[in-house]
Parts: sequence; C-alpha cells; structure tokens
Amino acid sequence: MMLQVAGAIPTSAWEMVTTSSPATKVILGVLAFFSLLTWFFIGLKLWQFRRVRRQGDRVFAALERTTRLDDAYHAVVKLPPSPYGRILREGVNFFAELRPGALQATADPAQSVLSVTQLEALRMVLAKEISGERDVMARYLPWLATVGSVSPLLGLLGTVIGVMDAFIGIAQGGSGNISAVAPGVAEALITTVVGLFVAIPAVIAYNILVSRLGLFAGELEGFAQEIVGALAREGRL
Repeated sequence: MMLQVAGAIPTSAWEMVTTSSPATKVILGVLAFFSLLTWFFIGLKLWQFRRVRRQGDRVFAALERTTRLDDAYHAVVKLPPSPYGRILREGVNFFAELRPGALQATADPAQSVLSVTQLEALRMVLAKEISGERDVMARYLPWLATVGSVSPLLGLLGTVIGVMDAFIGIAQGGSGNISAVAPGVAEALITTVVGLFVAIPAVIAYNILVSRLGLFAGELEGFAQEIVGALAREGRL
C-alpha cells in the first residue's frame, strides 16, 4: 500500500494482487482454494447424479420384464450395485426373514401374509435404507452452502483490511488526492469481487443439487411404495 501511495499505480487487476498486502494475499489464497474446492464438488456431484440416473434406468428396465417380486429381485441383483437395487434387496431380504420361502411361487399364501406390525416394520426398514441413500448423495453439499455463505464475508473482510491499509498509507504519505486514494480502494475491492466470484457458482450449484436430491429421494420413496404394492398384489399383505 505504501508503494502505491508513493506513486506506483497498478495498471491491471493482477498487478493489484501481486502488490497487495500480505493479509489481502492470504484472503485471496483462501478464496482461490474455496473456488477449486467448489468446482471439484460440483463436478463430483453432477457425475454422481448422472450415474445414479443411469443405474435407475437399468433397474426400471429390468423390472419391466418381470411380473413377480421374486423374479424382480433376481433380475436386479445381477445388475451393478445401485440405490434402487439395495432398497429392493433390503426389502426382499427382510420379508424373507419374516416369512422364509414366502416369495416362491409354490408357497402357501396363508403362511406368507404379513401382519400389520410386520408391514410397519418393513416400511421402517425401507425408510431407513432410503435415508441412508439420501445421506450418501447429500455428502459434500453442505460444503457448497458453506462456501457460498463464507466467501462474500471473506471478501468483505479483505476489503475492510485493504481500506484500512489505504487510509494508513495516505496518512503516512500526507496525500489525500484521488490519485493517492483510488489505487488503495481498488485493491481493497478485489477481495470482494473474488469473494462474489467464488460464492455465486457455489450457491447456484447448491440450489440445483438440493433440488435434484429432493427428486432422487422422492423417487426412492416411490420405489419403496412399489415394493409394498407388489407384495399386496401377490397377496402377501
């Protein structure tokens, strides 16, 4: 800051960064790290949602070729692991524990019907599995929210520090004209600009991904209801 007041006026934003105070450089470094972290998480989550969508399409395509829950189970277990397959496997395995052999076509219908308490337990097991799958897909989303909230504050902190340094430099240099004030204020505002540059993509991505997460969780809940409905159609409830 003293260098700028003495007459070395930066001619570009990069020169303002390179000639800024150590505190400003530290804040810019933290914001740069947050930016890299944000784009990494955005790419990771988009890839995860696309992968789950493809897995779901394969599972639903396999289920369309089956008529009984037992056949659906054997068709899905042959596919790569997916949230839908894990939910179906958990539900079928729990039902098989309650009523061993009940899913077989030759099973006695009278011995394969779940009680109200057992049906509620099955719903709880499916809900627990859905919650676990949702938590897995929600991993790292809070980081995007944190970056979106903290980055503008860090930028504002850098601006305040920069303005304070500018005024200190002006007081020590004894010059208060616009050519002495402008470079210091411009340097101070860089952290605010960078903070917003980091925060805006993080906030947009967070809102989009949270919306996709809600759709994903709703689809899993609907899939779990289809499992219960399949049991009802086969006379297991």
